[in-house]
Amino acid sequence: MKTQPPTEKMATAAAFENLNTAGVEGAQDRESWTVPLLSHQRSRSSISNSTSQVALVGADVCPIESLDYEIAENDFFKEDWRTRGRNQMIQYIFMKWSLCFLIGLIVGLIGFLNNLAVENIAGTKFVVTSNMMLANKFGMAFLAFSIPNLVLTLFASIVTATVAPAAAGSGIPEVKAYLNGVDAPEILSFRTVVIKIIGSISAVSSSLLVGKAGPMVHTGACVASLLGQGGSKKYGLTWKWLRFFKNDRDRRDFVTCGSAAGIAAAFRAPVGGLLFAIEEMASWWRSALLWRAFFTTAIVAILLRAFIDICKSGKCGLFGTGGLIMYDVYSADASYHLADVPLVLLLGVVGGILGSLYNFLLDKVLRIYNFINEKGIAPKILLACTISILTSCLLFGLPWLASCRPCPSDASEACPTIGRSGNYKKFQCAPGYYNDLASLIFNTNDDAIRNLFSKDTDKEFQHSSMLIFFVTCFSLSVLSYGIVAPAGLFVPAIVTGASYGRFVGMLVGSHSNLNHGLYAVLGAASFLGGSMRMTVSLCVIILELTNNLLLLPMIMLVLLISKTVADAFNGNIYDLIMKAKGFPYLETHVEPYMRQLTVGDVVTAPLQLFHGIEKVGNVVHVLRTTRHNGFPVIDGNPLSETPVLYGLILRAHLITLLKKKAFLPTPNPTVNDAFSQFSAVDFAKRGSGNGDKIEDIELSEEEMEMYVDLHPFANASPYTVVETMSLAKALILFREVGLRHLLVIPKISNGSPVVGILTRHDFMPEHILALNPLLARSRWKRLRIRFPPSLKLF
Repeated sequence: MKTQPPTEKMATAAAFENLNTAGVEGAQDRESWTVPLLSHQRSRSSISNSTSQVALVGADVCPIESLDYEIAENDFFKEDWRTRGRNQMIQYIFMKWSLCFLIGLIVGLIGFLNNLAVENIAGTKFVVTSNMMLANKFGMAFLAFSIPNLVLTLFASIVTATVAPAAAGSGIPEVKAYLNGVDAPEILSFRTVVIKIIGSISAVSSSLLVGKAGPMVHTGACVASLLGQGGSKKYGLTWKWLRFFKNDRDRRDFVTCGSAAGIAAAFRAPVGGLLFAIEEMASWWRSALLWRAFFTTAIVAILLRAFIDICKSGKCGLFGTGGLIMYDVYSADASYHLADVPLVLLLGVVGGILGSLYNFLLDKVLRIYNFINEKGIAPKILLACTISILTSCLLFGLPWLASCRPCPSDASEACPTIGRSGNYKKFQCAPGYYNDLASLIFNTNDDAIRNLFSKDTDKEFQHSSMLIFFVTCFSLSVLSYGIVAPAGLFVPAIVTGASYGRFVGMLVGSHSNLNHGLYAVLGAASFLGGSMRMTVSLCVIILELTNNLLLLPMIMLVLLISKTVADAFNGNIYDLIMKAKGFPYLETHVEPYMRQLTVGDVVTAPLQLFHGIEKVGNVVHVLRTTRHNGFPVIDGNPLSETPVLYGLILRAHLITLLKKKAFLPTPNPTVNDAFSQFSAVDFAKRGSGNGDKIEDIELSEEEMEMYVDLHPFANASPYTVVETMSLAKALILFREVGLRHLLVIPKISNGSPVVGILTRHDFMPEHILALNPLLARSRWKRLRIRFPPSLKLF
C-alpha cells in the first residue's frame, strides 16, 4: 500500500489531486516567488491521512480532486448502451440542445440584469454627486460619492467572505481549471452563483476598477453545471427531467457552453465568446460541441438585442441605450498607409511589455494580499474597504489636478455634460468649461471606454490628463483584483490599454492617418494581448465591441506582436493566477526536459492493487487509510508469478458496492447476478461534493470477512502505456483524452502486470524536478528572458 505524504507538505507541490502515485513529495520551486500561495497556509489544512491536496478557490482554501472525464466502461455501462432504444437516443440529444437553449436564455437574462443594475446604481450615485458639485458643495459631493462606494464594497466583501468565498475574484482561473479536469467544492454551486451575481453588481457599482466579464464567465459556468445535474439537491432545487447527464464529460460540455455564453453576455459578442471558450477555456474540443456553443451564444445575442430595443424606449431608468458595452467607433473614411505600420508595431511592442509588467505586478500583489487574507475574515473585509477608500479619494481628487478647458464650438453633445455620463464633465469648472480628466475618471468603466474610443474628439483631452488616467487605471486595477469580492480583469485591461493607446495617438498627432479613438482601440488590443495572451478571440471581441472591420489588419498585427513580446517574459495572467492558487493545470505544451524522461522515471511505488475477488475487510481498510480514487484490478492466483491486469475500479464504485452489501460468502466465483442488484444509475456521477463517503458505511465483523466480486464493476479497458514511453507523449495522451488515471505496464512481464499509475501529479513540473533536481539546471528549458537573481526581489 502506498505511503501517504505528511499533511504539512501538502501545499508544496501546487495542490495536486487524489494521487495513486503520491510517493515522494516535491520540494519547493527553486524560485521562491513561484511557490503557491498556499505554502503559507499549510497549518490550516485539516485533512489527515490523505493524499488529497488543496488549492486556493476564490478566497478560501479547499481540498481538490480530479474529474472523471473518461467513461468507465464496465459491464453496467455496456449493458446500458446495448439496451438504449432509438427514442432514448433522440431524447438524449434533444435534452442536450434544450439545455444549451436554457443556458443561453438564463445567462443572457443575468447579463442584462447585471448591466441594468450597475448602470442604475452607479448612475444614481453620479447624478447625486454631480448635483452636489453644481451647488458647489464639494465636501458633500465627496461624501455622496465615497460613502456609497464604501457601503457597496463592504456589502460585496461581507457576503463573499461569509457566504461563498469561492465567488471571490474573476472565476475564470477556477472554471479553466475545471475544464482541464480539476474539481473543487462549491466552485459551481448554487450559493456561489448567487453571490457571484450580487457581489459583482456591488463591486462594479462601487467604482472599483474591476470588471464584470470574468464574473459573467463564472456565472455562465455555474448555471450550466446546475442545469446539467438537475439543479441543487442541497437547496431543494431539483428537476428530474433535466437529470440525463450523470457524468463529468457531459457536464464539461455544458460548462464550456456556459463560459462562452458568459463572454457573449458581458460584451454582446457571440462569436467572440465562442472563440474565447475555444482558445482560452477549453482543454478539449470537438465539432459537436462547437455547434452547441455557437447555438448558446446566439441565444444570448438575440435576447440582449431584444432587451436593448426595450430600453431604447426609456423603460430602463438610467440604463438608457448604453450599458451593454457597445463602443461604436465605425468610420467610413478611416484609412491607414504603410507609414502607420511602424507606429502600430511600436504600439504592440510597448503593449506587450506593459502587459507582462501588469501580470508580474498583479502576481506579486496577490501574494501580498494572501498574507492578509489568511489572517481571517475581518482582515479580508478591512483590506477591501481600504482599497475602496483609496479608490474614492483618487477618483474624486485627481480631477482637481487638471485644468478646465473651454467647450468646443462643434461638440457633438451638450458641453459641459450635466448628469451621469458624457464626454464633457463640468466637475468644478465654470459654465462653458469642462474637466477632461473628470470625463474619464468620474464615470463608470463602460462610459470611460466609450469616451476613449470616441471619434472626432482628438482635441478633447490633454496629454497630462491622459497620462494621469493611464497610471491611475494601471495601479488601481492591480490593487483592486485581489480583494474578497467578485472582480474581473477584462474591462480594467481595456480601460488601461485604451488610455495608453490614446496617449500614444496624442503624441503622434498629425503624423498618422489614424484618429485618437482608433489608437485607443489598438492600445486596448495590445494591452489585452500582452496580459491575456489571446489572439483570435480578442480580435473578434474587439471587432464586435467597436463595429469597425476596417481596423481588422491592424488589430491582428498588434495582438500578434504584443503576445509574442509578452511571452518572452512570463505567462498569461490566468495561468499565473492558477499557478499561484495551486491548481494542477496541465498545459497544452510539454516542457522540453519531459522528452528526456520516461514514465518509469516519475511513477512511484508501492502500488495498491485489488484482486478480482477481494475480501471486504481489505477493501474497507484501503479506502479508509488512503484517498486514492482508482485501483488496478488483477486476476490470477495470488501465488502466481504472472497475474493478469483485468481493469481499473473507481473509489466511488467500491463505496457503492459496500453500501449495497453485494458480498460473497467465499472467494470462489459463483453465479452472482449483479444486474439484478445494480443498474447503471447506481454508478452515475453525482454533482460536485455529493458523493458517498467510506465513513458513512457501517459493516459488521461477519460482513468484513466476506468477499466481493469486482469484475462486473471494473473498467475493463483502461488506458495503459508501457513504462518506456516518453513522459512528453504520455502527457499529451493524458491531457487530450481527459484522463484521471493512466496505468503503466511493464515492458517485460516478470511479476506484477502494473508498474504504477500516472495521475495529474506526476506531470507537474514541481514533482518531476523534485525527483530529478538536476533537470532544473538543464539546458532543456523553454525560451524565455530570465533576469538576474538580484532583480527578482523587485
